Amino acid sequence: MDATSSPVLSVQRVDKRYPNGTVALEDVRLSIEAGEFVSLLGPSGCGKSTLLKMFAGIEAPTHGHLRWWGQSFDTVGSKGRRQSMVFQEATLMPWASVADNVRLPLDLARVPRREADQRVAEALEGVGLGKFGQVRPRELSGGMQMRAALARALVTEPDLLLLDEPFGALDEFTRNKLDSDLLALARRRGITVVFVTHSIYEAVYLSSKVVVMQARPGRIIAEVAIDGPAFRDEAYRVSEPFLRHCKTLSELISDAHRADADRTAGRSAAPVSAV
Repeated sequence: MDATSSPVLSVQRVDKRYPNGTVALEDVRLSIEAGEFVSLLGPSGCGKSTLLKMFAGIEAPTHGHLRWWGQSFDTVGSKGRRQSMVFQEATLMPWASVADNVRLPLDLARVPRREADQRVAEALEGVGLGKFGQVRPRELSGGMQMRAALARALVTEPDLLLLDEPFGALDEFTRNKLDSDLLALARRRGITVVFVTHSIYEAVYLSSKVVVMQARPGRIIAEVAIDGPAFRDEAYRVSEPFLRHCKTLSELISDAHRADADRTAGRSAAPVSAV
């Protein structure tokens, strides 16, 4: 099947149940098209990170199946089907320079050193770290370390970029700046992005589509298309469309929390049989 005619990711009736009985995901169905920036939004325990790990091939579903560009995961990594992942922590090697950290996936792939160095330089320049290639990670701020982690993901020239709350531990100013830089990079390179977040504001700012998830069990309760300019700035954060989408998502999350609380209360209030 032609990759250009298939969704980048297709999730079909996926469940994830762990041996201890925990139901992480139930009947998840989702399609992500090329060029979309999709945020997975929801409370802790709703299965966002589990679903992202499935996209990365780290976790397997208990039931159902996933497709990457219409094919199995075995085809990921071929031309036009490359993917990278950025985790919650930068996970940089402390003993190595920033450039060495970014070059690691190219070294593992045995890319010739001259080509690898050129791609590393371009990746660092792209995330604003062009002058910091020879420093150690400990010399960088938290935001700069995440930029280095992002450069390491981008150096492989991915078609699909997966990010698991990469900016969650950063201050709001740094987070907003990195959000803007990430969005600009994704649009400029034509990368499909799946981004996990707890923040409604971050999801609306970044996304072309927000997938809202609910816990117990983890499932999708809504998909909200975000109408906004491809390249966004601070003015968008106070625009009518931005605020309208934030209100819609806030109501969906509140409804999800209320339903979860009602289910919990119902279980707690269940009558106890007399002995």
